[in-house]
Parts: sequence; structure tokens; C-alpha cells
Amino acid sequence: MSEAPEGALPSLLAHGFVMRLILVGPPGTGKGTQAKLLSERQGLTHIGTGDILREAIRLGTPLGKRARPYVDSGQLVPDDLVNDLIAERFQRADRPHRFVMDGYPRTRSQADIFDRVLEQQGITLCAVVLLATPDEEIIRRLTGRWSCPKCKATYHLLSKPPKNDKLCDTCQSELFQRVDDQEATVRERMRLYHATTGGMVEHYRQKGLLQEAPGQGDIETIFARIVEILKQADSSC
Repeated sequence: MSEAPEGALPSLLAHGFVMRLILVGPPGTGKGTQAKLLSERQGLTHIGTGDILREAIRLGTPLGKRARPYVDSGQLVPDDLVNDLIAERFQRADRPHRFVMDGYPRTRSQADIFDRVLEQQGITLCAVVLLATPDEEIIRRLTGRWSCPKCKATYHLLSKPPKNDKLCDTCQSELFQRVDDQEATVRERMRLYHATTGGMVEHYRQKGLLQEAPGQGDIETIFARIVEILKQADSSC
């Protein structure tokens, strides 16, 4: 675990917190970045579905063997298999006691299953933090991304534009935009996000766990907002 840089916010460890939380938000909000910072600076185990999949495949577990064909072919891993992988992680002897979930649960049914998994292990969630970001801001962030096909340099037309219009600064190749970053694709991803996560978000709101943090601003500003929310969460955690 890397050390917090000089000047970083005080660790919640000093306050006796044993935080267990879920980060929620649409694609492009920086959940992964914030989860990594929480792991590095606050000592939380970062649990992402991608990491768990890769670990299970690397270890050759029965679930990993079931998941491998989907991963190798680029297909989505079925929900029931993802649920089993998460349950297996929390049933192990080295299950985490302080963690941040990144990318799971995504739906109400997954939230219900995760509730049961935690209950079976005597674990309670402390908070569910929603990085609330307007759809148009997400679309602006994602559709501005362009890449160089030759040297793989990446640019953003607003925050990190190339010196010459859509030409790579390094090799002068013409930049291209991935299909995933094209506006029609991004809008469809946003539609699916709202359609699949609405029930999950409301579930945690009704349980009194949901906290919202504005997802706009630089990385450190958003991180400070999350830490402040965690400080105000139920001290029994």
C-alpha cells in the first residue's frame, strides 16, 4: 500500500473509523480513481469486479474457469457469476474488514444479494457514496477523448488538446476517437446506467446509507468531499 503524499488529508484511521463503502456513479465520474486514492491514503481494500475476475482466473479457481471464456472473448460476465465471485471473496479467511467497492453492485438485485453476503459474514456497510454528475458533463468528458493510432498518446479536446487540430503532437498522426467515446455510444451508456442502477440507488437511499458527493471539479477536490462524507458517517462503523 502506497503512502499518502505530503499534505494529503488526515487518514480516517486516526479517527478510529473502520470504513466499508460502495462508490456509485455513471461512467466517466472517476470512481476508479477515487477508489484507488481511498485505498492508498485511507487503507481501504479496493474491490473491483475486474480485479476479482482477473485474480480468480489467475488462480484457476472453479469460478475463474467459468469466467475465463467470457473474459477471453470480450463478453460481459453474467450477473450470477459476478455475484458468486463477490460472495467467494467475502467468504475467504482473508476477507476485507475495511473496503471500497468499485463497480459492484450495479443493480437492485445485485444489491439484495450483496446485502445477504455481508449479513452472513456479520459485516455492515457504512456508506454508499454517489458521485453525482450531470449527464451533459459526463458526455463532455467522454466525447472529448481522442487517441493517436501510432504512438498511443491520448488527448482531450478541452482539457488536453493537441497543438494542431486532431494531429498528434509527437508523431503528427491523425487522431481518432474510439467508438466507446463517440456521442451516440456515450448517450446509450448513460441511458443504460440510469435504467439499471436507479433501483439500486433508491434501495440504499431507503436504508439511510446513500450520500451524494458532487462529481465535478478536480480529483483532489472530489476526494476531499468523499472523505468529509466518511467522517460524518455513522461512527459505529
